[in-house]
Amino acid sequence: MSEPLSPETIAIIKSTAPALQKHGVEITTRMYERLFVDPEIKALFNEAAQKSGEQPKRLAAAILAFANNVDKLEVIDSAVNNICARHVATHVKPEHYPAVANALLPAIKDVLGEAATDEVLNAWGQAYWFLASLMISREKALYQDAS
Repeated sequence: MSEPLSPETIAIIKSTAPALQKHGVEITTRMYERLFVDPEIKALFNEAAQKSGEQPKRLAAAILAFANNVDKLEVIDSAVNNICARHVATHVKPEHYPAVANALLPAIKDVLGEAATDEVLNAWGQAYWFLASLMISREKALYQDAS
């Protein structure tokens, strides 16, 4: 498990919730555009959910829930477990997480522009890897249980 998030990082993440409420789907749509330049990663996703816009909406809602509850993750624990189960069902592996980070953080910058300061992007980078570490650990257990 990664280091706990600092109070400063938590405050920055929580402060971005209004921007995520307003621009979340735009950010996740842009993230998927960036992510899907890799056909192997694109193949992990449900194409119909992408075309309908459902997947970007679901991810935007999950990111917003994380931002709003970053200081009380037990609130979103069952949702995180559901996402992890879905990841295992679709064969998401730890090596896929860097590609998502490399698509998400620039997408935040693309959409929010100057509001996505280095401080905000650094906080989201830390928060992403904190959550990714938690999810990778849970997914590892699920993969072991499945084999």
